[in-house]
Amino acid sequence: MARLLSIHAHPDDEASKGAPTTAKAVAQGHEAYLVCATGGEAGDILNPAMDRQEVKDDLANVRARELAESVKIIGYQELVMLGYLDSGMPDSDANADPCCFANAELDEAAGRLVKIIRRLRPHVIMTYSDDQQGYRHPDHLQVHDVSVLAYERSGDPDWYPEAGDPWTPSKLYYSMWSRSRMLAYDEAYKRLEIESPYDKRWFDRPSQDHRITTRVEIAEWHGVRAAALLAHATQVDPNEKFWFGLPEEETVAAYPYEDFILARSIVGTPVDGELEDDIFAGIGDD
Repeated sequence: MARLLSIHAHPDDEASKGAPTTAKAVAQGHEAYLVCATGGEAGDILNPAMDRQEVKDDLANVRARELAESVKIIGYQELVMLGYLDSGMPDSDANADPCCFANAELDEAAGRLVKIIRRLRPHVIMTYSDDQQGYRHPDHLQVHDVSVLAYERSGDPDWYPEAGDPWTPSKLYYSMWSRSRMLAYDEAYKRLEIESPYDKRWFDRPSQDHRITTRVEIAEWHGVRAAALLAHATQVDPNEKFWFGLPEEETVAAYPYEDFILARSIVGTPVDGELEDDIFAGIGDD
């Protein structure tokens, strides 16, 4: 079948973005691989039940174990760590570390990723959008920049000749959290008379829905997101309303899709006004 490579910044990002679509791809016989840029060492403990000294003292190893469990739940064949330190938020101590991902030299970081791409030979790469106005974490911004550069260079034999035989992925997608999804969830909260976590700040963000090219139906695999998120016990509070405020069946009924932007393609693009329903559309067997 085909191969998917997802590129994320920290442990838990693979659970919150694209997990059901990846699980669906694996169930259909495709292969899926994950690159995680950092170990999430600078992350806060967001679940009060895990806010213990022994966890804080061993956070890097705890997050690695959580990521390994999430990888199993989603169905990735392999996890590859890109090998950088978590950058933390702007102006934090972690953000000033010369070894953090945000401070990595772009050509060097892209070279690391190109080597992985040439080994795994993915047909589809999934990464972060060029528009991240809602959450400008330095590592997320860097993931976008490094991913796009590596996508463009992986098929060029003049770049990183020591990194393996050139390979040009067929498609590059940006994952996104659509306005349509937020509205559907918000309406479900209101209909059930549950306080919605979507306050004015969410809807003040500029909508990117006009850029959606691909909408994947994931109802059968929707529960994978919650299971993978819960594997990240330091980062995800099971009582957090944003993720778990609606009953699962209501969440699925409200919006049984994941949305993506097709940013690059060598196998064609959707006709204007039409949406793909398959990230592997147009890709034949090699």
